[in-house]
Amino acid sequence: MTSGPQVARLLTLMPYLRRWDGIDIATAAAEFGVTPGQLLRDLQVLVMCGLPGGGPNDLIDINLDVAEDEGYIHVTNTPEMRPLRFTRDEAMSLIVAVDAVREVADPVTAEAAGRVIAKLSALVGGEAPPVSLDVAAGGDEVRATLASAVREHSRLRLTYDGVARRETTAPVVDPAAVEVRDGVAYLVAWSLERDDWRTYRLDRIAAVDTTGEAAEDHGPVPSPKGWFDGKKVAEVEVVVDAGAAWVGEYYPNRGVESLRDGWVKLRLPVSDPGWLAGLLLRLGPHVHGVDPPSAADAALEAARAALHEKELE
Repeated sequence: MTSGPQVARLLTLMPYLRRWDGIDIATAAAEFGVTPGQLLRDLQVLVMCGLPGGGPNDLIDINLDVAEDEGYIHVTNTPEMRPLRFTRDEAMSLIVAVDAVREVADPVTAEAAGRVIAKLSALVGGEAPPVSLDVAAGGDEVRATLASAVREHSRLRLTYDGVARRETTAPVVDPAAVEVRDGVAYLVAWSLERDDWRTYRLDRIAAVDTTGEAAEDHGPVPSPKGWFDGKKVAEVEVVVDAGAAWVGEYYPNRGVESLRDGWVKLRLPVSDPGWLAGLLLRLGPHVHGVDPPSAADAALEAARAALHEKELE
């Protein structure tokens, strides 16, 4: 039975052979990443393919004797074939995916991605995809510097705004990769201070400075982890009105219960109290209840401190 990879290969092999009639088997096999023996088996399948009807001019005709004895491929009959085309849904999916790449790419790659998007959009008459993927990826200059440092193995000093703990740090790191997880772009890097791998949100990197030192090799980049892998997680219920109902779609949760007037009760897994405090402060008056109440203590304390400083001004 023909395998899936072989079918995919055959679909591109025929146009290739029409373009390069007379090519030697070794070269063609190398182009497709298969052995010459496998390519010969592909040719034996191709001669049984063609247009419906099966008449003399309907099937692909390849001189198998010349291919097997002399090592060259000659196609003597190629029924008129339509070029492969993306369906509308395939083109739309690719536009969304390439656009996500563009948002986290360096300027050169982003420009190339833009050209690809323009060509794909032309296939669907300029129609915009029904969905979009917004990636929190920071500024263009930051992304360009990070991409260059990863490529050239350069050590960096970041100016990093830790929103959850409300502090700015300046870690020195050896950058390894940029990844996108759940719509957020992260720098995966080795922290010299922590002597371990760390991830940094690109949209929280305010500035990047090169140290002039080469990055060291710290081994394979760790596989992406889930939000709470290896962390102690507590569950907190937060009741918000319709103005903050989006939280249930944006953040991982263990359940969303609809209440009156568009209000919702969210069951949020929390591994970092600082993160929860930052979220509650951000939502402000849209929060109408927290259980257990002690989970909101840090946010209340920060809010009171801010009000006190305001009164002293």
